[in-house]
Order: sequence, then C-alpha cells, then structure tokens
Amino acid sequence: MAEKNQTPFSFQTQTWERYHNNFSGMVVAPTGFGKTFSVFLAVVIDYFNNQKNYKKGLKLIWVSPLRSLAKDLAKAMNTAVEEIGLDWTVEVRNGDTPTKDRRRQERNMPDVILTTPETLHLLFSQKRNSRWFKNVNCIAVDEWHELLGSKRGVITELAIARIRNLSPKTRIWGISATIGNLEEAKNVLIPYDVKTTMIRAKEKKKIDIISLLPDEVEELSWAGHLGKQMSSKIIPIIYENTTTLIFTNTRNQSELWYQILIEEEPDLIGQIAIHHGSIDKVQRNFIEEAISNGLLKAVVCTSSLDLGVDFKPVDCVIQIGSAKGIARFMQRAGRSGHSPFETSKMYAVPTHSLQLIEVSAVKEAVKQNVIEARQPYVLTYDVLVQFLVTLAVGEGFKADETYELVKEIHAFHYLTKEEFDWCIHFITQGGNTLKAYEEFHKVVLDEDGFYRVKSRRIAMMHRMNIGVIVSEVMLFVKFFSGGYIGMVEEYFISKLKKGDAFILGGRVLEMKQIKDMTVLVKRSKKKKAITPSWMGGRLPLTSYLTHFLRLKLNDALTPNNREKELKFLHPLLKRQEANSHIPKHDEFLVELIETKEGFHLFAYPFEGRLVHEIMASLIAYRISKIAKRTFTIAQNDYGFELLSDQEIPLNEENITEIFSKENLIQDVTVSINASEMASRKFRDIAVVAGLVIQTQPGNRKTNKSLQSSSGLIFRVLNDHEPNNLLLKQAYNEVFDYELEKVRLQSAFKRISKSKIILKRAKNFTPLSFPLKVDSLRGTMSNEDLSKRIERIQKRALK
Repeated sequence: MAEKNQTPFSFQTQTWERYHNNFSGMVVAPTGFGKTFSVFLAVVIDYFNNQKNYKKGLKLIWVSPLRSLAKDLAKAMNTAVEEIGLDWTVEVRNGDTPTKDRRRQERNMPDVILTTPETLHLLFSQKRNSRWFKNVNCIAVDEWHELLGSKRGVITELAIARIRNLSPKTRIWGISATIGNLEEAKNVLIPYDVKTTMIRAKEKKKIDIISLLPDEVEELSWAGHLGKQMSSKIIPIIYENTTTLIFTNTRNQSELWYQILIEEEPDLIGQIAIHHGSIDKVQRNFIEEAISNGLLKAVVCTSSLDLGVDFKPVDCVIQIGSAKGIARFMQRAGRSGHSPFETSKMYAVPTHSLQLIEVSAVKEAVKQNVIEARQPYVLTYDVLVQFLVTLAVGEGFKADETYELVKEIHAFHYLTKEEFDWCIHFITQGGNTLKAYEEFHKVVLDEDGFYRVKSRRIAMMHRMNIGVIVSEVMLFVKFFSGGYIGMVEEYFISKLKKGDAFILGGRVLEMKQIKDMTVLVKRSKKKKAITPSWMGGRLPLTSYLTHFLRLKLNDALTPNNREKELKFLHPLLKRQEANSHIPKHDEFLVELIETKEGFHLFAYPFEGRLVHEIMASLIAYRISKIAKRTFTIAQNDYGFELLSDQEIPLNEENITEIFSKENLIQDVTVSINASEMASRKFRDIAVVAGLVIQTQPGNRKTNKSLQSSSGLIFRVLNDHEPNNLLLKQAYNEVFDYELEKVRLQSAFKRISKSKIILKRAKNFTPLSFPLKVDSLRGTMSNEDLSKRIERIQKRALK
C-alpha cells in the first residue's frame, strides 16, 4: 500500500487489530471503500504473525451471494497475494467451475476458496469432506445483508455451524452494506459464545440524486407512458459520461428500454448492451468484461448488476422508474463513482409523473440516513430436512450431535427435540402419511449410530437439487445454427405459436420449434415482437419508503415548497386537492366515483402493491357482507380500486367498521383462498425438502408437473396429517411473506388512528387515474390501450 501511496482507512486497521485479537464480527462500510480488503488482509496479516496456527489446505472460505462477485474478488485477491509475495492459491468454486478444476480442488484444496452457500452444501455431500474443513481459520460472508432476508441466509447459517463444529477456532466475519437492523444481522451471523465486534466506517459515500423532469406535467398520468419522451433526455447523459448503468426493476422492462434507446439513437448500436439473469452466462461474462475494459457507453440492466462488482469505468447510474426501496436505490447509486472519494451520480427517470414524489421521498430518507431492515427467516423445516439429507449423503450424522449443532444457529434456536425427531422420521420414513412409499425412505440408521444415504440414485438426485432457490421452469433459447441466447419461462413460451417473434437479449427472434427444454429460434426482421414477461413481476414499495412518501404528500402544497419534484408536480397536486383531497400523514383517503363503467371505490393506504392486493380482497369481502356485490380489483403501490356494476354501500356511518383492524387475520383468511396460496407455497417447500424432484439427469420437471405432484401431496397432508411441519410452514410463509401479515396489521393500526376522509369525486382524479389504467391492462378489447386511456383522460379532464 505504501508503494502505491495508499493509506488504510481507520475501519480497515480496526478490523485487522480486532481479527488479530481473535474477534469475530461484521464490517459495515459504503461501496468502494475496501470492505473486502479489511477482512481478507486481516487473515493475511494474522497468518504472518501466527503461522503456527495455519495448516496446509483451506484457511479462508469466502462466501458470496453471486457467482460474478466471486470471479471479480478472486482476481483482486490474487493480485494482492502476488504483490505481497505470499505463496497462497486463491480459487473460485461454484456452478460455473469446470469439472476437472473441481476434482483437482478435492485432491488439493486451495488456501482461499470463493464460493456460494449452495456450493458449500454440495461440498458437505461429498464423501470424506470433513478433512477439507478441519483447519479453516476464517469464514467470511460477503454482502450478508443480501443473504439475510432469505432461505439462502439459513443455509449460510447451517454451513457456518458445520464448519465451526469441525474447526472450533474458525472466526466468522460478515461484510455488509448499511441496513436498518445491523445488530440483529450480526447476531444472526454469529450467535455463538465468542468475542464479537461491529466495525462501522466513519466515511460516508456522497450521493448526488438528480431528477430528470418531463417537458410538462400531465395532470392525469399513468404508469409507463413517459418512456419515449424521456429517452431523448437520457441520450445526452450517456454521451457525457464514460460508462452508464441504466437500471430497470424487471427483465421485461430492460428489454423494452434497450429497444427504446437504440430506436432513439441508432449510433449506440455496438456501444450499448443489455444484462439480466435470463441472458446466457457467456454473453453476461462478455458484457461484464466489456464494462471493466471501458468498451461500452451504456448497459441496460436489472438487479443482476446490483451487488459489489467493481466496474471502474462506471461514472453514472440511471434508475428507470422507482427503485421501490431506499437500500436498493443506494446500492445502485453506489455502482458509480466506485472509488472512495468520488461522488455517486444517480439520475432518476420517472415513467409517470407521480413517481417524482417517490424520488423526493428517497432524497429525504438518504438525508436522514434511514434504511430498511432485513428480516431473517426462522424454523424453515424444508431447509433443515435438506441439510440432514446432505449430511447423510456425505459422511453421515449422529442425531443428538446434529440437534445440538442446529440448535445453536438463529434460524433454529427455538427448534424443539420433538420437531427435530419429526424431521428424522420424515427423511427415514416419509413421515406418518407417506411411510407406505419407499421413495421417501431416503436415509437409514446404520449399526454404528450414524444416519446415512445408501442408495447411489438418491445421493445423485439430492446433489443435483441442493439449494433453496426455486425458480419458474426455464427453457433455453438457442439458434438453430447453434449458440445460446438466454432463457425464458415456460409459461411465456407456451403462449407463442410457431413463427411468432419475441425479443431476448436485445435481439428480435422468431420461434421455430420447442425441442425437449430448448426453444429453437432464428433471427427475425419483423418490426413487431413480444417482450417476454418473467414471473418476477413488479417490485412493491418498501414500508420505509411509503412512510416518507406519505410525509412528502403531507407537505406537497405547502407554500414556498422548494423541492424541485414537488414544485414541478404542483398543477397535478392542485388538481387532486380541487377535485378530491390530498391526504395528510394522519389521514386516510377513500374516493367514490361513478362513471359509465359502474361504481368505483378508490382507497389510498400507500403501503405497496402486495399489501394492497390483500386489502382489496378483504374490503371487498367486508362490503359483500353488507350487500352482495361482485367486484373487479386493481392495485398499485399507492392504493387499490374496487369496481362494481351496482352502487357500493359505503358511507360515513360504516366506513370505520369496514376499514377496522378488528378480526383482521380471520377476515383475510376468509376473503382470500389461503389454502390455494399455501398449496403454491408448498410447491417450493416440497422442492427444497426433496418431496418432489425438480432436476433429474437430462430432464427438468415442468412447472405444471411440479405443481401437480406437490399439489397432490399437499391435499393428502391437509386431509390426513394437518400437523405435518412442512404443511404448517407453507401456511406460515403465506401469512408472513406473501400476505406480509406484520405490515398488513400495522397498516390497519395506522388507519384506525387516522382521520378517514371519504370523498365523492365527479371523475377520475390524479391519484385514481393510474389505478384505472392498471385495471385496463388486464381487460380484453379490440381498441388500442393508449387510445382507450386517451379517451378516458379527455372525459376526466372536462
């Protein structure tokens, strides 16, 4: 560092000292400040000072959530090792690692291995695997905040527990961006009785957030209509900067914006690329190299480039539409100005006018340094069952020892012995209901007291299905002449006929045939092509962002408000106030509007799309108890709509009762099909727990087949074994994650304390119009959607 005139940051030297003094802990620092080297060099320095404590073989295991991260980090670590003159080998091991390299690693493990949580568990499934982990000095978990709020976090916790069991001296270090529950994040990662520390960088990353304003404000705006208008404002920004990352929230949106930009500026062809998770990995690697080498002016991307991949040439970031969350916004902003003393530059491009309020809300959150928490998963029995079979496939396990090991981690801290014994019974006998079927008798108890998998076929199938990411079934897209382009979901391709054109990876392709799990295509010159939609769908607003959104609306019409976004939106907000009302932070607005279509109820909790979907069903159910009504439902991040062909019996007398927090969960359970939702959730749980096999040699089950197999098991368990832990988990996950039970309850609690404002408007208002447009998207009509919207707009503006 001295040779390069570099001096370490105080948080780096603090990490080195604490590591030297045998602490485990977590490092929290902004993007680009060298979090990686704070932990990596801590191990290197400790090695020089205490070589007697380091044995041949694995010394450091570096776990990261993304494969692309590992590749980038390995390169940086190898450079450091060479410059220091250390005889360490640093290697990557994940799903992309060639078989010959894996076999070589198994014979002679490197000193440092960079891997993913799933690959670590795959190593546990190998025979005689404990020899690799007996001398591990440190396990580092990169981007821990990304793993924490998912089942991947649980498999990381289990991996650490097993490695620590084999090598008790192992220190555990997490590397994280700022999140709202840092102390909890540290305790989940390191729940053991060891010395722990939290190291926070004093340095702050400067972020410059710039709103791109449309030429004029539309008083009745709708989602997605500003794209073409805003493209002309994006082109100059691309040319002003070296490399610009253009973030969208969905793969569908990235394909659309790639087309919009090359239509606006054909000279960018060859200088602009597209990057998302469904593009072939060879193409993605090529694009990442091109960014690193400064060969591209712009890349349209999704969260596939969110995390800490260090692209030095990137000096500008553009966010299309709302990032939907404060943490996600800051993460993406941090991709630009990657060195510590540069300012991250982020342009916010609205796809409809109202999104400018969200930009204003994000600015306020960043100013106040408020960021979302990530909630860890607990009692995920499907993950535990998979882990037990993994150990049984590898070296086998003893029940009592493994129960103690599992109980130590946060996810299973409250696991009872009865529940653990149930899991053992499940993997050996299939539980009470499935014991008649031999295929569920996977594990046997050996004479020496070890539980093992004896069947080679079961072992092979299990290894092929290790992991907790259950995605929609994907089909490979390949040219007839050879060469992969990427992947599309089964349900999308099932709607296409031979000869139909669709866009993938920025290319217009014509479907020729489907063979096995591959879509064979050729290039097409058709002007009209369908953009694939992936089930990832639209991201909902986080509760933290909606809080700031409500505060901004509260101040929207304050005289002398100098905020650029709110000043620009003044005509739209003025219209809302004149025709209806702008809700203050302690108010809740409901609008009743009658049009030619029928009777509309619009409500604005500002709680995000997922919560509104449940609220809409609940309110429809409560109204139908007063008088039978059939409703069409629509929702967006700001509110929801109920449309009926009969008058809606809602008034000042009964509105408080209809939006009451009383009997909330009971009414929600009745108003939605909880059993159907649990059945779909059970599909994922069944795949993780190995009840249904997703991937087989040369074959992958279709989505329909998976749902059919798991659905049958779900119904059998529902009828005959209602206390089955996997079944109970399915219902719990529906309420905790699908229905966002906690957020739903807090929303109704807030509404109960708010003043409910009921307004009868003569026509659509600026807040209700985007909702109306969302409901039109799902209806069939011969009339072009934009023409229908234009017609309704004119009628409403009269």
